[in-house]
Amino acid sequence: MHNKQISDLFDQMAEIMEILGEDHFRISTYRKVARVVGDCPQDIASLAAGGQLQTLAGIGKSSAEKINEFIHHGSIGAHQELLEKIPPGLLDLLKIPGFGPKGVSAVWKKLNVTNLPELQQAISDHSLETLPGFGAKKAQALARGIEFIRSSQNRILLADALAIADLIVGQLHQLDCLDCIELAGSLRRCCETIGDIDLLAQADGDDNTKKIIQAFTQLPGVQEVLATGQTKASIRLAKPDIYPDLIQVDLRVISSESMGAAWQYFTGSKYHNIRLREIAGRKKLKLNEYGLFKGDKQIAGQNELQIYKKLGLSYIPPTLREDRGEIESAQKGKLPEIVQLPDVRGDLHMHSPESDGRSSIEQLIGAARLLGYEYIAIADHSQSTAIANGLDADRLLKHARRIKKLNETLDGFTILASSEVDILTDGDLDYPDEVLAELDFVTASIHSGMTGARDKLTDRILRAMENPYVNCIAHPTGRMLGVREAMALDIDAIIAQALRTHTALEINAQPLRLDLNDIHIRQAVDAGVKLIINTDAHDTASLKLMRFGVATAQRGWAKKTDILNCHGVSVIRDWVKDKRTKHKP
Repeated sequence: MHNKQISDLFDQMAEIMEILGEDHFRISTYRKVARVVGDCPQDIASLAAGGQLQTLAGIGKSSAEKINEFIHHGSIGAHQELLEKIPPGLLDLLKIPGFGPKGVSAVWKKLNVTNLPELQQAISDHSLETLPGFGAKKAQALARGIEFIRSSQNRILLADALAIADLIVGQLHQLDCLDCIELAGSLRRCCETIGDIDLLAQADGDDNTKKIIQAFTQLPGVQEVLATGQTKASIRLAKPDIYPDLIQVDLRVISSESMGAAWQYFTGSKYHNIRLREIAGRKKLKLNEYGLFKGDKQIAGQNELQIYKKLGLSYIPPTLREDRGEIESAQKGKLPEIVQLPDVRGDLHMHSPESDGRSSIEQLIGAARLLGYEYIAIADHSQSTAIANGLDADRLLKHARRIKKLNETLDGFTILASSEVDILTDGDLDYPDEVLAELDFVTASIHSGMTGARDKLTDRILRAMENPYVNCIAHPTGRMLGVREAMALDIDAIIAQALRTHTALEINAQPLRLDLNDIHIRQAVDAGVKLIINTDAHDTASLKLMRFGVATAQRGWAKKTDILNCHGVSVIRDWVKDKRTKHKP
């Protein structure tokens, strides 16, 4: 909680200072602190208590003092002083898409606009159009932006955004004038939620470009054309079978000579791209969406690899382009070989109709084999999860015996008898050890009492990992995106305990979970903790959600060697045996 609050405060201070026209260096410093704190996997309050704030790159003495001030007093004096210098309604203007601090400053200082209603009035009476840099098109765009932020504040789950993008791409692919069409933006980086969908189409010639733009704005489901130009267009699209609200989709048509540069430019995060432009500048080059230039001559642009190579970097995969150390690693040629979907050899968390699954075990086996898997684990719920028809001990043991008997009939495929066992409020497990000992693999998780105190919730998981039969902690933080916040946990302690007790942590591939998140995955990888990517599937179709877990693992810099189910079933069995024999408390 502290990390997000402090990150937001420093970001807001930077924005207010930019509105006020204050020192650019201090603004950049505050933005960097906001990014560092927001990306920090550790609890900032714990670092502050240990006097370790200044060990984080970008946090100096003054910033550390402000962070400590917030931790101890709940506010930062410098932030309060900045707030007093501006009308409070100006901060609402910053929520309008494409309306930054400089624009807000202009309408405030030159038109005395201090809030959304006053901005709407300035748009209505056309006074906004009199400002330098503003005009009728800008005014209309701001009006649409105001409507947008009022009508929809939600971000879209990665899987939903990708499903919509795939439909659009499939429809536009039918055009003969189109060379190719690609995903860009946060969707290509596989961020857990998406604000809008960015697409890039490659085509040469004005006529072809015009046909593509026209086809895009006339797609089925288009409710509004927000903007249309010679090479780009924006629409708001309705796909109620996938997502309940309208979603914005932006398309740019790029010539073949600039496609690589544009794909890089419109994929990387803001800070990743800033860093690349800085590197280009030091080399006396200019980088933009049209290419990499030396003077007026384009020296790279047709593909992304050229761009990175000319800048002295190894190619950086899209999922890493967040300015979290990937540029420094690429400069040294030391980027990790991140895990890929074909590396996954099995899925260790799925449910059958014995609890709340919808596909039979035989159906799950068939679907897993089609995906090229060598093994699966059936992990039905334990007895305390009554709402999911959890199994009592007798049912579980009978279920396990049926699975093991079925396993004897399989050729070249293994099915493990497992369970998703509830971690009770005192840290005990839902089954006694003599029952757990009959299983091939045990996953433990919290499903109740998730709003408790941080130390108590953490202790529940720590105690569960002490059990020699617990092999993995499922969806460790319990979050559900847009529905439920993560539990208040000491992630540092959980990762340390996972390493000490030989327990894996799950990356749950369900799009509503993606838990662990990318920052915690990176922390676990750095600590040497083993991870498992599971789908938590309740039917055969859900087995295909593995791609989202893999993408999240990539964002956390996880390699094939970090993921337990990227190894064969013998490694899984050895992992279980090692804990039961060598890692008893």
